[in-house]
Amino acid sequence: QVQLVESGGGLVQPGGSLRLSCAASGIIFNFYAMGWYRQAPGKQRDLVAAITNGGITNYADSVKGRFTISRDNAKNTVSLQMNNLKPEDTAVYYCKAKRILPPYEEYWGQGTQVTVSS
Repeated sequence: QVQLVESGGGLVQPGGSLRLSCAASGIIFNFYAMGWYRQAPGKQRDLVAAITNGGITNYADSVKGRFTISRDNAKNTVSLQMNNLKPEDTAVYYCKAKRILPPYEEYWGQGTQVTVSS
């Protein structure tokens, strides 16, 4: 049974920080690239940040310089450190795992709500 469980979401003021974590089980973690996506009401789900099994990262333009993705292969976790949060960051954030070898299987977490508001 494959599980991706997100944690760390909540309510934060503009300019504040939040750290999301995703714990993976049921997979060989080192064979998967990991990513964080987000979806706001009425909008499509978009990539926020991704990290390869070798530690190479990429970010959406809207979060560059503010968010940092990292992974801990010993703990089978991926994290998203979010700093200088803005109201437009409000969304449900999802963790995704994608196998780096065929059949390139994908798994999704259930999501965690992040709300940035005064």
